[in-house]
Amino acid sequence: RGRAAPSRRCVEGPRVRTMATMETTDAPMVIEHQHKSLTFTPYETRWIPCSARFVCAGISPRAKGVLQIYELKGGQMSVTDERERPSGIKCGTFGASSFAQRAIATGDYSGGLSIWDLERLDEPIYSVAKAHKSIINGIDGIGGLGIGGGAPELVTGSRDGCVRVWDPRVPDAVVSLEPVEGQPTRDCWTVAFGNSTGDDRCVAAGYDNGDVKLFDLRTNAMRWETNAHNGVTCVEFDRPDIEMNKLVVTTLESKFRVFDLRTQHADEGFAHVAEKAHKSTVWLARHLPQNRDVWMTGGGNGGLNLYTYHYPKKRSATHKDNTPVGVAGEVELLNSRVISTQPIVSFDWSPDREGLAVLACLDQTLRVYICTKLDKY
Repeated sequence: RGRAAPSRRCVEGPRVRTMATMETTDAPMVIEHQHKSLTFTPYETRWIPCSARFVCAGISPRAKGVLQIYELKGGQMSVTDERERPSGIKCGTFGASSFAQRAIATGDYSGGLSIWDLERLDEPIYSVAKAHKSIINGIDGIGGLGIGGGAPELVTGSRDGCVRVWDPRVPDAVVSLEPVEGQPTRDCWTVAFGNSTGDDRCVAAGYDNGDVKLFDLRTNAMRWETNAHNGVTCVEFDRPDIEMNKLVVTTLESKFRVFDLRTQHADEGFAHVAEKAHKSTVWLARHLPQNRDVWMTGGGNGGLNLYTYHYPKKRSATHKDNTPVGVAGEVELLNSRVISTQPIVSFDWSPDREGLAVLACLDQTLRVYICTKLDKY
């Protein structure tokens, strides 16, 4: 495809990684389709599966929650329904919902967990008023929308330091991962499901002190942990419903890491490649649903960076102790564009239309973007 010469280097342990960039003529284009100013601060945007609609949620100046439903029609986006809630909404997911119901689960500023039927927004169809003692920073779902084996479940991470797994059919958490008594409580900023195949299922969690922890829900044990040296703003598996393949971890201080999860060494853990991006906090990473090796990052500088991953010729090697150790691949920057003066705090790819995305910025704007040429990867 006509690669440009390597543009910069990043150091990963004893090895030096090189990140290439696309030639401009081959690069995917990042095009704004719609732009709307809001009267509240948005924190979550999610496409409603199998539709041209999406949800936008956040907090109003009066500290009330706002839940809006938008529809794309005739090249325009318009609000079709809107509700105000007692507490600001921080995060949401459709991951545990069925295609028939298409209900969104949300976490709020008071620690409440709710599931909403989008056709009847007056009251939630499932609610736990005090799922956590403090704000729910992150939420993810699995087992719905035909994604992942096993029962539908939700996972939440909170400022109270707890990570809890919920079955929407019962009122109490089925798993609660809590801080060790007597130890400082670390703020959990982000959670994600992965490795959901057969009876297996894992949860990754990122904390404000840089800790990244991987919990095995089948064995109810910690599978792996590391520290990213800066607060972890987002963790995401490239696919939640396959054997663990890659995990992207974004942090403060303009860095992200891509871990290869296929080979775990007893001492070295998982191999990874680290990259600098945005010259500010990397707030999120979202993998393209149609291609697990392409993802977008959103930065504190109001920028979008589109990346792809290149696997090494061999994904494992022999360590000096004669056991297998992972080998990390390389990251390629496909395109970069600054669209705002404020951080991009939410981004969601359409599961139905490749390259279509909805995002929100802290300048109180809601935007729909189109990324072209993604089918080349």
